[in-house]
Amino acid sequence: MTLEPKTSKQLFFLVAQPRSGNTLFTSIINQNPEIACTPNSITLEIMKDLFLLKQTDVFQNYPDHKSLDNVLDSVYDTYYKDWPQPIIIDRGPVMTPGNFALMQKHFKRPFKCIVLLRDLMDVLASYMQWYTENPDSFVNKYGCKNDEEKLSMIMNTKGAVAKELEAIKNSFNYPDICHFVKYDDLVARPEQEFKKIYQFMGLPYFNHKFEDLQQIEVNGMKYDDTIVGKNMHSIRSVVRKVNNPYIEKIPERIRQKYGHIRF
Repeated sequence: MTLEPKTSKQLFFLVAQPRSGNTLFTSIINQNPEIACTPNSITLEIMKDLFLLKQTDVFQNYPDHKSLDNVLDSVYDTYYKDWPQPIIIDRGPVMTPGNFALMQKHFKRPFKCIVLLRDLMDVLASYMQWYTENPDSFVNKYGCKNDEEKLSMIMNTKGAVAKELEAIKNSFNYPDICHFVKYDDLVARPEQEFKKIYQFMGLPYFNHKFEDLQQIEVNGMKYDDTIVGKNMHSIRSVVRKVNNPYIEKIPERIRQKYGHIRF
């Protein structure tokens, strides 16, 4: 019996706060049939949950590190085994210190990260507009009385925004494997920014279009936004900068606490 060879897929990561151009980036880059940029990925959670098994009584009663490490080593190869695209861009906070350490130990191959940067006040303004215009938003389901409470809930230390900010902060320590793209540059000069991204990935540029954009569909699957709230991952059909009036409505205490987080 021979073991199946490891996948030949090339792995990159997309590191970014929510509401900072992830969905737009994914819609555009996935026009290239050789690339699959994922929606929110569970792969890092799989790695973490497997690693945390080492803290359980069952594992410590029979601490077979080698066998569990074999499973950790194979997570990405197994998860993406049936994806037809040879290049995967996995969306997740891989650059948090904990996630990065797990990847360094268990992935055992080089990888690079595309890091999208957007000022936190712009991110929160985007959240405000979305949860105001979409009453079924998950943000409106926690009994928060006003925008200050809602935005504070979004900024909780275990939430997606905080995790991605931690990953972005750490990514600046690894400029050799991280390419930084400002959201404002992406929407103002998309072709120029995507050419830089391809150069960073070491791939020939694909002739992308920046209008008549499609909502995300990867391998026949789409986001089910009934889970988080309507239009969470909807994008405009054309790449363009739109001024958000909600930026002026962010409560002062939120500005004082988080206004300094700019890129």
